[in-house]
Amino acid sequence: MTPDISIVIPVHNEQEVLPTLFKRLMPVMQGLNRPFEIILTNDGSKDESERILDEYQEQYPKNIRIIHFNGNFGQHMAIMAGFEQVRGKIIITLDADLQNPPEEIPKLVALADAGHDVVGGYRMDRQDRRWRLFVSKWHNRIRAKIAPNLDMKDEGCMLRAYSREVVDAMVSTAEKNTFIPALAMCFASNPAEVGVKHEARTEGTTSYNFYKLIRYNFDLITNFSLVPLQVFTLIGMVVSMLSTAFVGFLFVRRLVIGPEAEGVFTLFAIMFLLMGIILMGLGIVGEYIGRIYSEVRARPRFIIRRIKQSETDLRKVG
Repeated sequence: MTPDISIVIPVHNEQEVLPTLFKRLMPVMQGLNRPFEIILTNDGSKDESERILDEYQEQYPKNIRIIHFNGNFGQHMAIMAGFEQVRGKIIITLDADLQNPPEEIPKLVALADAGHDVVGGYRMDRQDRRWRLFVSKWHNRIRAKIAPNLDMKDEGCMLRAYSREVVDAMVSTAEKNTFIPALAMCFASNPAEVGVKHEARTEGTTSYNFYKLIRYNFDLITNFSLVPLQVFTLIGMVVSMLSTAFVGFLFVRRLVIGPEAEGVFTLFAIMFLLMGIILMGLGIVGEYIGRIYSEVRARPRFIIRRIKQSETDLRKVG
């Protein structure tokens, strides 16, 4: 039977949490009384995640399929690999760490059934550390200014539902550097959002450190907005005009007062400020160029080592 709902879950070193994930997820999906499938992408896990995933697939062969990468390609590529394999009309993404409870899935399904092609969850009463809450708060504000077309309350929440049409459109882009919630908004015609519960991680450890969060913010902003480049263009124009005026002022002062050595350190301070602006601008330009370089190389977005699924699915693929 063709599934009506597909759940896509990226997995990276989650051996501690996987048993609890299946224990909570399976009753939720069975309670919907609709055909479903669960696709889990093993994103190069180094622990026992691969063995555990294979065991659960053998326990639920009609409902679970496992994609094993031959390395670590990142969370969003793991989800994209799942998107390429889905068969359902409604596709839901879920993190394996259980910080977004599987019990919230029916909320998303109800809105998807109501005709919304993208349903985003936003985390209520977040249980993250204070520094992550602070970074997320300010990132949301900056993103709203830089990319106002991405109207999302909480782009960091991966508990989201998509229509099959939106998922097919995302897969067709073949982008190597992307951010799936934002990419979906580019194709959404009737999006909606719903508040979902948020739980503290009780098992395992997160793979998102401070550096990865910074990289994730760069990916989101530079993939979906040209505002950073435009801002530095405007800064360059303003600085050029001010510099021209300052040079004129110094020239007139030299004619009126004559040679003087005062203000040397002020000039050094201004010079270092301008050098900092230039270097920051070059870094932002480099981010865009790096993404262009990554795309034009046309390397595979990910490499699948093997897919574990039922014999019936194997015959269909063959």
